[in-house]
Order: sequence, then structure tokens, then C-alpha cells
Amino acid sequence: MTARHILLESSAMGRNVHLWSFGVVGQPVIVFPSNAGVAHEWDQSGMVEALGPWLAAGKIKLYCVESNVSRSFSGDGHVDQRMRHHAAYERFVLDDLVPYIRRDCRSPQVKMVATGCSVGALYTSLFVLKHPETFARGLCLSGRYRASHFTGGQSNDDLYFNDPLAFLPNLHGGPLEHVRRQVHLTLVVGRGRFEGDCLPETLELGGLLHQKRIPNHIAVWGDDSIHDYGWWKKQVRHYLPQLI
Repeated sequence: MTARHILLESSAMGRNVHLWSFGVVGQPVIVFPSNAGVAHEWDQSGMVEALGPWLAAGKIKLYCVESNVSRSFSGDGHVDQRMRHHAAYERFVLDDLVPYIRRDCRSPQVKMVATGCSVGALYTSLFVLKHPETFARGLCLSGRYRASHFTGGQSNDDLYFNDPLAFLPNLHGGPLEHVRRQVHLTLVVGRGRFEGDCLPETLELGGLLHQKRIPNHIAVWGDDSIHDYGWWKKQVRHYLPQLI
């Protein structure tokens, strides 16, 4: 398996950003990390190995990028400052990461597939719903989708537009039709240990997607399916190939 570590320069972030890529050719898949925010998370947890057959067959190419979640959703400080950090990360993804991937794949118009576990699922849902011209499909595993949960009750307009359970009910007209025509979201959650609020928030987001007629698939696994990489490996092997 071909693995590369890249330090991707970003003016929005004001520093170089760590990125690991795996595979040679195939559909580009951006992996957003969980609360740790590190680019090597999927490799060290066995998620990359779990997708080995599809990487070897040239079906997918993984781009595992770090995030600044510790300064935004899981950080401290006022919500205004935290959302400014998230806005910088969003600009990095759209202005630096996606163009780099398109150059690397030699496909200037290719759309992205996104995936992530836990808070990475929140990132995935946001990029797919907010930027359907760039992100066509998303696989969200055990996500928390009420972004206000992370801010201890603080709120502002920027948080609203980064909270799927807040902005999606009010999405209508042309912007909603734009999303409907271009995206598909798969939401997966278990009923086991540590899934906690992931289950009701997944079901709530799934209900909104259904209500808004945004293409989706909602999968609820059993009581033995817990908030852990052992189960996420099974789930990513089952669902990600269906999105390619």
C-alpha cells in the first residue's frame, strides 16, 4: 500500500497542515478525524488496513487530514473565537486541500467523498450539506450533529450555520434543491455502549434528510455495536464501497 505524508501549506490556517494519503488511484475520499484531530488516526486505528482491498484495487484513494477541532468545537473560549477557527479550517479544506487532491488525482473537476467517525461525522455532514458542488457523498459513523452541544449553550450566527440540526430545518427553495440534486448522506450508528446521544441525533438528522427529500441511508446497528474503532472498521468496509 502506498502511503505518503504531506505538509500542506495553508494561508487560512497560518501554518502547514498534516495530511496522509493512501493508495495510488481511485475515488478521492477525505477522512475527517475524531476529537483527537490528528491526520494519522485512521492509519493507527486500523481503518486504512480495513479498506486495503479497495485501495489495492484502485477503487479509492484516502486523504486523511488533521483538523483544528481542539480550537473550535472541542476547544475553550468564546463561541465567536471558536467559530473563527472553524471558518479558517473550512477555507483550508475548500481553498487548499480540495485543489491539492484534484491536482494529485489529475482530475480537476472530481467531486469528493467525505467520511469520519464521531466528531469527524459532524465535519462530514457539514461539508456535504454546505458545499454540495464539491462534496457529493458522505459516510458518517456515530456522529454528534447538534453543534451547540460543544459550546455549552453559547451560540451565534456562525454556529447556527455549522449546526446541521439547526440550519437544515430552514433550508428550502433553490438552496435545498441544489443539495437534493447533488448529494447523498449515509448515517450509521449503533445502540451499544458510548453511543449515547449519537443515536437520537443520528435519527433526528435522518428524519430531517427524509423530510427534505435529500438522498440518504440511515443504518442503526445493534446493542453490541459500540462507539469504537472495532465496529467502525466493520461499518466502513460495509458502506464506503457502496458510495464509490
